[in-house]
Amino acid sequence: MTEVIEVIEVGGAGKAAREFLGQPLQLLVNGAFVEGRGASIPVINPATGTAIAQCPIGTAQDIDEAVRAARHAFDKGDWKDLRPVARERLLLRLADLIERDADTLAELETLDNGKILPMARHGDLTLALDSLRYMAGWATKIEGTTISPSFAYVPHMRFTSQTLRRPVGVVGQIIPWNFPLVMAIWKIAPALAAGCTVVLKPSEETPLTALYLARLVVEAGFPAGAVNIVTGGAEAGIALVEHPLVDKIAFTGSTQVGQDIQRRAAATMKRLSLELGGKSPVVVLEDCDPDVAAQGAAGAIFFNHGQVCTAGSRLLVHRSLYEPVLKRLAAIADGMVLGDGFDPAAQMGPLISARQRDRVAGFVEGAKAQGARLVAGGFAPDREGFFFRPTIFADVAPTMTLACDEVFGPVLAVMPFDTEEEALALANDTSFGLGASVWTGDFTRAWRFAEGLKAGNVWVNAHNLLDPAVPFGGHRLSGYGRELGHAPLELYTEAKSVTLNLG
Repeated sequence: MTEVIEVIEVGGAGKAAREFLGQPLQLLVNGAFVEGRGASIPVINPATGTAIAQCPIGTAQDIDEAVRAARHAFDKGDWKDLRPVARERLLLRLADLIERDADTLAELETLDNGKILPMARHGDLTLALDSLRYMAGWATKIEGTTISPSFAYVPHMRFTSQTLRRPVGVVGQIIPWNFPLVMAIWKIAPALAAGCTVVLKPSEETPLTALYLARLVVEAGFPAGAVNIVTGGAEAGIALVEHPLVDKIAFTGSTQVGQDIQRRAAATMKRLSLELGGKSPVVVLEDCDPDVAAQGAAGAIFFNHGQVCTAGSRLLVHRSLYEPVLKRLAAIADGMVLGDGFDPAAQMGPLISARQRDRVAGFVEGAKAQGARLVAGGFAPDREGFFFRPTIFADVAPTMTLACDEVFGPVLAVMPFDTEEEALALANDTSFGLGASVWTGDFTRAWRFAEGLKAGNVWVNAHNLLDPAVPFGGHRLSGYGRELGHAPLELYTEAKSVTLNLG
């Protein structure tokens, strides 16, 4: 059962956020707020290590009820017969409500995730709103095609064919803890625009904005069962993936969990889209200004504390700029101010949990043992919360663990190169394929890298830029399927071919 706890450690959060945290948090199932059947767990503020709420934990039974509600809404409920324009208006209404409560949502994100408030308010909330409004527009723009077939075995008859796009059905969506609200919107908005119904499972480590979003879904007037939100851990996630009434799973998270989902989904042949891990290269060519290179590389790895699937965690620098860039990078890292997300002076907040902090520390110790040169950081400061200093290792060999495995923290591996061919080979020497960037003033060379880099997203003189109109996703161990842009319409619709005999 969900407990009410006294809220005492909530930083600079305003009245609305405090009131939300002081009330029982509940699941959204079939248009109603219900208790989770599992034992609740504390929601921890990573900046202080203290509990700020209790998260309801959904069980397999809670998932079953949510899936059945979504199934009914899709097959027989009020959602089934909504016109596309009505779906669009509901999504736009939800966006208006999010914008109304944007400050509260940003404060909850900072408390729950640890990111600094300006990033939550002007980064996450802006991207979530832009994405929601962009996706809402697709509801009225789903189209098929008309074909004039030539059936050789009936040449004396005329036919016409057309393709229709129809919603996949019930979609189970599982999102991570690094961008909780953005990930929720990226999942539910295109699915609803396409006419699907959803069961969303947020991470149990960061449930707050998803559960607040549930209230706004109800206030916006979505029909019962169209959107269901069930927090929980592995039990809930497995139940969602294996449920026979779920038609598709959309997952963002680690490669290991994505592989497990793929195995489990095979039994029911569910459609899958998987946005998984990365080990993104940042390539600095010799004509790049060292100051620009250092600033760009720092932003690529230290953004959101390195807890980003496209984090530029491998920096490849032309040997002529190697030491100058390292020197500037070390100064940036050493000068970064760590602090509570509500502290105006803070440039970086904590990692999500003690477990994640210790995992990052393990990578650092391993890099030292394997002979990498520590240039900056490399330790957790002696303070409350789950902080870790921005860390830079130089002279990292391509075979070292730090160069191969995803850390998901503010730890950068730096390597030199001499030729363009060597740089491209090093950049592609990974099992992942999500993001990459190249830094140069020569756009002919930039284009060669853009074509040659094995990544789903390539930036030139930038990194980690996202826009609702630009497709996002990866391949190899970074998963498959694309979010944003037009691509989600193919994720959440099925093509049907219809042929008519015209006589």
